[in-house]
Amino acid sequence: MNILVTGGAGFIGSNLVERLLADGHGVAVLDEFNDFYNPRIKRENLAGVADRIVLHEADIRDADAVNRIVSGGGFDSIIHLAARAGVRPSITQPKLYIETNVTGTFNLLEAARQAGVKRFINASSSSVYGVLKTAPFREDMCLNQTISPYAATKLAAEQLCSNYSYLYGMRTVSLRFFTVYGPRQRPDLAIHKFTKSILEGRPIDQYGDGSTRRDYTFIDDILQGIVSCLTYEGQLCDVFNLGESQTTTLCELIASIEAAVGKKAIINHLPEQAGDVPLTYADITKSREKLGYRPTTKISEGISKFVEWYLKTYGENC
Repeated sequence: MNILVTGGAGFIGSNLVERLLADGHGVAVLDEFNDFYNPRIKRENLAGVADRIVLHEADIRDADAVNRIVSGGGFDSIIHLAARAGVRPSITQPKLYIETNVTGTFNLLEAARQAGVKRFINASSSSVYGVLKTAPFREDMCLNQTISPYAATKLAAEQLCSNYSYLYGMRTVSLRFFTVYGPRQRPDLAIHKFTKSILEGRPIDQYGDGSTRRDYTFIDDILQGIVSCLTYEGQLCDVFNLGESQTTTLCELIASIEAAVGKKAIINHLPEQAGDVPLTYADITKSREKLGYRPTTKISEGISKFVEWYLKTYGENC
């Protein structure tokens, strides 16, 4: 299969590219290499496979560039991971998030329609569930209140996928990722930041009392879920949760990182952040039944694997 991975130089994308190549697929990457975090990191993510992929540097907001890439690629599937990520920065830059995550997704869907691409796999987010009181979260729950521009853009992208399935017969799958972590995790995310700060003996910022709970999902489990969508032949438009289906408090997460690095954290207590949800918790019944999704990595094991990668990559005193 010939596959275009948007955002393929990022954390999830670069790991996915390696998995797809190992499975024998042809892979092209579309990535902007923006400065949300150091572009050098993204280039290093792809260094080991650079001679085995076709790399397109472009912004998905540029409809003409997207059309050129998609029309000339002969792609069987597009796996769309490119996005402006993060709840907190979306609150200060909502226009950028809307232009990238909504208009950019539209540009890709329209280019795919014109080029006859039959399958479009879209990365959504657990943030679309907002502050639902009922947990775990199921895909068929009514979603009538997101609480950040980021979450709103992800829900809008899902709806665009639904439109293209209904109107044009394109198979679309939206995957709601639940707090993905593992080797190559973005440096702005909590596990990466906490590990770095604890190793360096610097304080970590803990927002709230530490009781917020997240469904942390290891990268290998996410990859298994994504790849299974390449052969999914169920509903023409579908949505799936990809999580571990277990929750960990912020305090428990910090304790796991402390245990893995062998040092205690210095904690800087701060008020809760606007836009942060108190709980994410995936019901993965549907994913198990229809995708054969079987997450296997518990948080303690996953944190140990991340810390091992971090030390190998950066060293203890980087």
